[in-house]
Amino acid sequence: MSKKRPLILITNDDGIQAKGLRCLIEAVEPFGDIVIVAPDKPQSGMGHAITVNDVLRLDRSPLYEQYKAYTCTGTPVDCVKLAIAEVIKGKPDLLVSGINHGENSASNVLYSGTMSAAVEGAMEDIPSIGFSLLDFDSDADFTGSQWAVKEVVKRALNGDFPRSICLNVNIPQLKTEEIKGIRVCRQAKAYWKDSFDKRFDQFGKPYYWLKGDFNRDDWREDTDIWALDNGFVSIVPTQFDMTAYHAISEINEWEF
Repeated sequence: MSKKRPLILITNDDGIQAKGLRCLIEAVEPFGDIVIVAPDKPQSGMGHAITVNDVLRLDRSPLYEQYKAYTCTGTPVDCVKLAIAEVIKGKPDLLVSGINHGENSASNVLYSGTMSAAVEGAMEDIPSIGFSLLDFDSDADFTGSQWAVKEVVKRALNGDFPRSICLNVNIPQLKTEEIKGIRVCRQAKAYWKDSFDKRFDQFGKPYYWLKGDFNRDDWREDTDIWALDNGFVSIVPTQFDMTAYHAISEINEWEF
């Protein structure tokens, strides 16, 4: 009797038409049967948002007729929830999200729809991985990323995947032969110092464009940013439990 192929759920935040999604599908197809549920339009920066004040629509996608592929009018997390409840009607063996156009290292993980989809999978105890490439170009070269996806997915399916965590995988924009390897890292301490470009419309009313500078004061060699700067793929095990356990005893001293 042949072994049943794993069921792999694929999503992203750049939308169903993104090149990164197509390249992720190509990379994981040899490993299992595929179900795709992706946003019908770009949803970058949505974080863990869900749709509560509007209806959600789920439509078959003509872009990937050879697979069970759907578009969702909601966020990446909506895509995961609908995939589990209405498309698969159960849990997949693996959830992969991406390949994101742009990195999700350090604090970027908090804003990322790509990673929030993976976190949602982890909350459901589904082995989940978010993949991101350090290139925002819509026509970026994903060949190095596809190599990294295959290396990580192969091990994730064959190993004992930790429960209630997901993997944040970032890939440098290098050719496959230039990538030095894969490193398991911690998330670097770096953040965006926000500012706004204030402009005025034709009626004289102000509007704003968010911008900012990425600030980094963590230069140690065990971080995701160091790995990426030095030609390595970074893997950060990520959890949704945001409890600051080290601070519990300190706060208890407030004597409520």
